[in-house]
Amino acid sequence: MDEHGAPHGEAPVAVFVADDFAACNERAFVLTAVGIPFQIARAPAGHALLVDPAQARAAREHLARYAAERLAVRAASPPRRIAHPFAWFGSLLYVVVLLAVTLAVGAGLGPLDAYARGVADAGLIRAGEWWRAITALTLHVDAPHLVANIGGGAWFSYLAGRRLGPGAAWALIVLAAMAANLIQGLLGPVPYRSVGASTAVFAALGLLAAHSWREHFPLRARWAVRWAPLVGGVLLLGWLGSSGEDTNVMAHILGFSCGAAAGLAIARSRVEAALARVPQWVGGALAIGLVVLAWSLALARG
Repeated sequence: MDEHGAPHGEAPVAVFVADDFAACNERAFVLTAVGIPFQIARAPAGHALLVDPAQARAAREHLARYAAERLAVRAASPPRRIAHPFAWFGSLLYVVVLLAVTLAVGAGLGPLDAYARGVADAGLIRAGEWWRAITALTLHVDAPHLVANIGGGAWFSYLAGRRLGPGAAWALIVLAAMAANLIQGLLGPVPYRSVGASTAVFAALGLLAAHSWREHFPLRARWAVRWAPLVGGVLLLGWLGSSGEDTNVMAHILGFSCGAAAGLAIARSRVEAALARVPQWVGGALAIGLVVLAWSLALARG
């Protein structure tokens, strides 16, 4: 018999019985927290938690309250999410698209001013060339710029693809990054030109962080556990999004914010249930189609 402040007087009363000693010991901690002495003894059904008869009613009330809280937490817990097995495919296509555009522009395929036609230029975006908000995502100033965005984008999009599916994740990433570039082009200073997939990289990070946070927010857990995904995303934004010379911090913040808004929107149960019925190839086709359409419009300009 294990004793923890053993009760005295009349024969002890069993207030909890289980075949699992760990379950019995877990309830014993509850009684310890409220100051009720107890014993753990072997019983025909396994193990019994015994208390003095005078404190049996109070012990049962505390244990019932504890059981109710456990059920509430379990009911609020999101279902275990199954990782999408082909999340890597979305990341692979991302790398292929960036390399293909870089090689095509570098080799002089198409108009000689193809690079200039794809830059996110605030003045031209305000003049109606909205496609620059997408084409700029595929252009880079040099090899280190390209490699950094390939690495970050492939990783964050892979994580988002495992959670949402590669097609859905990339459709949302492209739309969020396009929105971020449009916002900066429409509201920023007119002498503003920008290129790079970093806006999409941080859109993927914001999407991932906000969706994970919204899914865990209803849990009755410590605030640090519930807010960890969003706080972690913001810390990564501050660490990765503000380093280096000529870093477009505002584009990174806008990309993260638009991605986070998308993550919050689709984390709603009805929206997520509706998206789950859409095949992943539809989202992937939308993402690629937007890039193809944007470059078609850019190259068709005289």
